[in-house]
Amino acid sequence: MSDTPIKMNRAVFFDRDGTLNEEKHYLHKPDDVVLFQGIGSALNRLKKAGFKLIVVSNQSGVGRGYFTMKDVQSVNDRLNELLSIDDAPIERFYVAPEAPDQPSRGRKPSPQFLFDARDEFSLDLSQCFMIGDKLIDLECGWNAAVKKSILVRTGYGVETEKKHLAELKNAWVADTLSAAADLILGSK
Repeated sequence: MSDTPIKMNRAVFFDRDGTLNEEKHYLHKPDDVVLFQGIGSALNRLKKAGFKLIVVSNQSGVGRGYFTMKDVQSVNDRLNELLSIDDAPIERFYVAPEAPDQPSRGRKPSPQFLFDARDEFSLDLSQCFMIGDKLIDLECGWNAAVKKSILVRTGYGVETEKKHLAELKNAWVADTLSAAADLILGSK
């Protein structure tokens, strides 16, 4: 048996819609995917710094019968196609397809998918980050005890900030995902 410690990895977890790509009402068509400016470059910088790139997404449109998991996969594939241009594809997508009123093991703010990723990728969650545009995204990170949850002012972020100012005292707030990446890369 070796005394060499197991190397723990770091990750940045992202909400998808409103964080990486423009918010569209129940996005389910690959042709409707529009990345926010600078996303590929920001993700590439995080990847080069040693972070795994992981999406954790609620897709209640599936549970509501608006579209299928195949549609979600097609959108995720298109997202990765666009991100691959900057050599920054998402390593893993965790998706909760249930509607809010349906039982779900992973629907945010549940931290379950972060725990799954911890086990799958040997992550040290205390050295990971969660980025999103809604309070449930940040709560997901807090519930998993990540190093920091970050609200971006894209998607629903501005509205979230106004509505939940008191809850955000333990979060970082950034105008864009690129600015959030700067915060992460500048943190100790």
